[in-house]
This record gives sequence, structure tokens and C-alpha cells, in this order.
Amino acid sequence: MIKLMVGLGNPGQQYEKTRHNAGFLFLDSLAAERSCVWSNKPGFQGFMSECNIAAEKVLLLKPQAFMNRSGQSVGKVARYYKLEPQDILVIHDELDFDAGVVKLKKDGGHAGHNGLRDIIAHLGSKDFYRLRIGIGRPPAGGVVADYVLSAPSKADGQLMLSAIDQGRGFIDQIAAGDIAAVMNKMNG
Repeated sequence: MIKLMVGLGNPGQQYEKTRHNAGFLFLDSLAAERSCVWSNKPGFQGFMSECNIAAEKVLLLKPQAFMNRSGQSVGKVARYYKLEPQDILVIHDELDFDAGVVKLKKDGGHAGHNGLRDIIAHLGSKDFYRLRIGIGRPPAGGVVADYVLSAPSKADGQLMLSAIDQGRGFIDQIAAGDIAAVMNKMNG
């Protein structure tokens, strides 16, 4: 059972439409679909909402520290609500997938993703779920940091939104803990 969904991104208007904010975009679309209201929680360093998902109350969190400090917020929320890592789903951008691809996995390393690296450090575990939204890789010779912090092309942006919609379609099953079935459908 998922009790906390964390969307990764960077705060600030200049980052709103960037590839790196795929996690924020996902949670914003989920909150809008479910009529969930965001509130600023400075003590948790983030915006939070409570949503009814799979007939349960699920917390949504958008950390408001920059990406490489996301773990501070996640760690505070997890400790306060006494959550185990396996109660947490982190939604983030994924360089290793083309735009439009969305996949679910449990645990693993950070693969160079600084948000995941910080969450692993603050939870003391990598045993949480990840919903990975493909953004593709920069062209040969391109700088990864510049790429993830820029807006996608119109075509890639549409593919990312399609991946977000697809992932959102599975969110009740994921929250209910029907992970294997979702992985079979989504990752197959």
C-alpha cells in the first residue's frame, strides 16, 4: 500500500515546464483530476495534499528544496508519518527512456539522479517505488544538466504528457499495492 507519493522537480517558475519537473507535472495532474488542494508546509519543506486514491487517504508531496535536496523533505514527512520506504512512490524524470515511456520499479540505485540520491541518503534505504517518466537523452555532445533543465520540444512535451496520463491511469492499482500486475502491464 502506497501512503506517500513524491513528485520530483525544482521550485520556481523558471523550472515549471522543464523535463526535470516531470514528477511535479504528474502530481499536479493527479491532484487536479482528484480535486485535491495543495498547501504549503514549511516544516516539511514542501507542498502537500491529501488525496483519496484506491479508497484510502494518500499524501502527495512536492519538495520545495532544489532537486538535489529533495531527500530532506521526504525524510521529514516519512519520519513524521512513520512511513517505511516501501510505503513511498517517487515520480521522477528518466533519461534512459525515450519521451513517452513510463515504467514502474521497486528499489535500485540512483543512476546519477541527484533527487533519488538524496532521498536514498535521507531514508537510509533504496527500498521505495519509482514511477519513471521518460524524457530521452540530450543529443551527442549535449550537457545533461542543460538538457534536463530546459523545456522539451513540442513533440516531446506531448509524449511526456501522454506518459503522465498513462501512469495516472494505473495510480489506483499502484496505491492499492497491486504492483506486480501494474509492472506486467506497464513494463511489458
